[in-house]
This record gives sequence, C-alpha cells and structure tokens, in this order.
Amino acid sequence: MNANDKPFVSIVMPALNEELYIEAAILSVLPRADSMDYELLVMDGGSTDRTGAIVAALSAENPHIKLVRNPRRIQSAAMNIAAREADPRAKYLLRADCHADYPQGFAERTVAALQEKGAASVVVTMHSQGKGCMQKAIAAASNSRLGNGGSAHRRSGASGYVEHGHHAAFDRETYLALGGYDESFRHNEDAEYDQRVIRSGKRIYLLGDLAIRYFPRAGLGSLSRQYRNYGWGRANTLLKHRARPRLRQMLPVVILAGNAGAAALSLFEPLFLAVPLLYAALCCGWGLSLAAKGGDACLALSGPAAMVMHMSWAFGFLSRLGGGVTGGRPSPVASEPA
Repeated sequence: MNANDKPFVSIVMPALNEELYIEAAILSVLPRADSMDYELLVMDGGSTDRTGAIVAALSAENPHIKLVRNPRRIQSAAMNIAAREADPRAKYLLRADCHADYPQGFAERTVAALQEKGAASVVVTMHSQGKGCMQKAIAAASNSRLGNGGSAHRRSGASGYVEHGHHAAFDRETYLALGGYDESFRHNEDAEYDQRVIRSGKRIYLLGDLAIRYFPRAGLGSLSRQYRNYGWGRANTLLKHRARPRLRQMLPVVILAGNAGAAALSLFEPLFLAVPLLYAALCCGWGLSLAAKGGDACLALSGPAAMVMHMSWAFGFLSRLGGGVTGGRPSPVASEPA
C-alpha cells in the first residue's frame, strides 16, 4: 500500500481516573503502523490518579499518543472536542473506552467497514469479562439476556445495518454535520446520537463478529450508580425524541413497580411479599445455575448483580420521567464508560 493511500484516523479515548485500565486499553487499540496513519487522543477529564503520568510515559515512546484536556469532564464533550480539534487529515474517528480490551485489527476492520458500507458509523459487539469474584459475577450478568435484555450489540452474530450498537467508528464529516454528541447527556449519548443518524437517513453498520472485551464495575455500589445513570439517560433520549421505549427497556420498570407495589400492599396482606421474594428467588436461582454450569462459585453472585442492574436502571428511568423534560439530574460524573 502506498503511504498516500493509507487512511488517517483519530482514536479518541475519554478518561477519568483510569490508572488500572488505560495502558492496556491504549496498547490493544493501536493499529498497525503499516495499515494506517493515526493519532490517539486521550481526553482527560481531570484525573487525580496516575492516568496522566501513564499516558505521558506512553507518549514519550509513541508520539502518536497525546494527552488532551477535557474541561467539561464528560464523555460526550470529549468526543466533540476531539472531533473538532483532531488532525485535519483525519476522515475517521474511533471511540475507544478505557475499560475495554480491543481485538487485533480492530481499527483496520472498523475503518474498512466505514469505507465499504458507506455508513455514518460502525458499531461492534461487547463481551464483559471480570477478574475478581464480584466483577466476574457482574460480567456474567451483563452477558446474559437476564442482564442485557437481548441487546443486539451484547451478543455476537451476523453483521448488518442496525439502529444502535456499541460505538466504534464514525465518519468525521457526518459526525460534525449532525452536531456530534449532545453534551447535555452525561449518559446514553451514544443512543441519542444514533437516533439522529437514523432520522437523517444515514445508516449504522454492525460488525457482528467483532467483539471487544469490556471490564465492568467491580462492586455493587458502583454498578448501581452506573445503571441508574443508564436508565436516566435512556429516558432522556426518549423524552428528547418523543420516542417509545422497547419492551425490553420497560421490563425493569414493570419489575420495580411490581415489587414496590407488592411490598406496600404487604402492610395489609403479608402474602403480597411473595412477589418480590419470587423475583429474588428466580434471579438467585439463575445465578446458582450459572455457578454450577461454569464451575465457579463466584458466578452465584450474578443473580444479585442482575437485581441491582434491573432496579437501578428502572429507578433512574423513572426519576428522569418524573423530572420532565428539564428536571432531574444523573449521578455526578464518575470514571465509567457510557
């Protein structure tokens, strides 16, 4: 390949206090030097740990890696700043997460798909993986239909045009023309952007056989905050676009409402407690079955993890709806991917 024929891509990695993950993420997402020209922009939202020092050390070895300040801290702003200020040669943007490990050839395949399919963006599938006991349980819950509701980008499968997926690559010109991410969104900015892509008549292509490894939260407290923000963001997207939620998105809301209603009625009739107890028993039983099949006792905790995901998502969703178009706020910015 002639050097002049190589595409130039700007890889954008929003970061905030990611010293445990960022080096491995950067090294895994870098393209082969002979396949494309690139820059990797770590958009730091004000890290107070060793994130900046780690990136500086990597940059000293590889000048393509750059540390850029993100004064707004949030990921939507990080992508927009990068889209505007990236190298003028960059026709493509890649969004990379610190909590992820990327397969070999990730950048090359996603850019090739943008070129071949004429899509506005390319999305990929995501498979969660844990290291410690609780993180492994949370990963198992995230990978299952009980935890993810059957989202297309949560399972490997056939490639094709979709309405949403885990963001990987963008045509830069289209991204800027559509206004980039909505910076009023701290969470769910990806799904909101996809709504605008589809409504503009452009298309999103899913590489169903290209999966990243994602490292989820390692504790139930941080998992709860993350999923509460996810629910808040999803409701925010529906309100903005006056769209209807999917059935799988409403199931956690129905479960929360059913459990809460049954708990209230149990003050008058104790038998109503059977509803939340049955729900807990089903989730915990599912977790125990995963532990038995996988030969790992840690996976028994995936049942409680799924319950936290359901209840937190539903609470965030209802909180946003209760606040109306302008009311309610998500939890403070944390070092977590969208």
